[in-house]
Amino acid sequence: MTTSLEQTPHIPRTVWVLGFVSLLMDISSEIIHSLLPVFMTVVLGTSATTVGVIEGIAEATALITKVFSGVISDYVGKRKWLAVIGYGLGGATKPLFALATGAGWVLSARFLDRIGKGIRGAPRDALIADVTPQEVRGAAFGLRQSLDTVGAFVGPLLAMGLMLLWANDFRAVFWVAVIPGMLAVLLLAFGVREPARARPAGKTAFPISKAALKQLPDVYWWVVAAGAVLTLARFSEAFLVLRAQQSGLALALVPLVLVLMNVVYAVGAYPLGILADKMSHHALLIMGIVPLIIADLLLAYDGGLGWIAAGLVFWGLHMAATQGLLAAMIADTAPPELRGTAFGLFNLGSGVAMLLASVVAGVLWDRMGPAATFAAGAVFAAAALVLLVLRRPQPAAG
Repeated sequence: MTTSLEQTPHIPRTVWVLGFVSLLMDISSEIIHSLLPVFMTVVLGTSATTVGVIEGIAEATALITKVFSGVISDYVGKRKWLAVIGYGLGGATKPLFALATGAGWVLSARFLDRIGKGIRGAPRDALIADVTPQEVRGAAFGLRQSLDTVGAFVGPLLAMGLMLLWANDFRAVFWVAVIPGMLAVLLLAFGVREPARARPAGKTAFPISKAALKQLPDVYWWVVAAGAVLTLARFSEAFLVLRAQQSGLALALVPLVLVLMNVVYAVGAYPLGILADKMSHHALLIMGIVPLIIADLLLAYDGGLGWIAAGLVFWGLHMAATQGLLAAMIADTAPPELRGTAFGLFNLGSGVAMLLASVVAGVLWDRMGPAATFAAGAVFAAAALVLLVLRRPQPAAG
């Protein structure tokens, strides 16, 4: 007699490879991002508002670009090489950070880097959905997110070690980030084989057309709205770094902020992804907002580095509970032939919200202080919680 464990499909090899590609690129990116807010304010002399504007534009660019890459991947029926182009562009921009002499350089580098992220994101997520059975889809997205997040804390650890070794030489540390970025591109190009996808009979409608968008059910649009509201409540992680530095953390130790947050994120994403396959997605999403409210309140209270650390733990728990879950919800609610478009539109909504949230956070920081920034985040998160409790998604017909 076959056991239930043996009946459960395995996570495909492609998902594992894509996870390690994400790990390498995140090491590259987070070596830079864990230091960039402090580099901008201490070395380049920019304000928190400028940091918020640059981070908002950068992250919104990444999310909005996913619309077009997702649409194209659906229309041409190919995912992998769009992802290669995106990862390649991300790797190629890393030297610009080391060469930056002003905020304009940083904005240009972040803008191009995030275009690369946007190009690769939707095709990669759609490829995972294409190759993964629905029974383990939550676990697959959770696994990729966990591996991605391992890179997100290994990168800051490397940055911290190199800052200590090289006496706070930001630019030398930034040059090291080029290496894992190039390795990620090579692994994707030679390590992933894209499966053949059946093309619909007859002429294929362009995915962004009115006829194609009508195929996306109401429950999908509910997930898009939920993702945008949550992003509005969660601004750029650059403000986590600034909060710790403002509270007295030494320059060389600033990367520990993202290390702590991402360790919690990495450890939690996979088991919470498995949990998402076994319980109501709506209930888990509601549960995942509570840690964000707690995190914002802890970070708003100026009680020293211990309070900051506790806030980072809850922030990471929120990310682990919600990010892979939202991806699985998109994959489950969108038609297979429109998955790239579906991920792209989801990220369009989140991108607009991220831009608004980061700009508001920067303005509040400069005018009213860090506590006001995180207090506002707690209010937005609480509003999102109330909306999700009151507004439940309606199952798709049939």
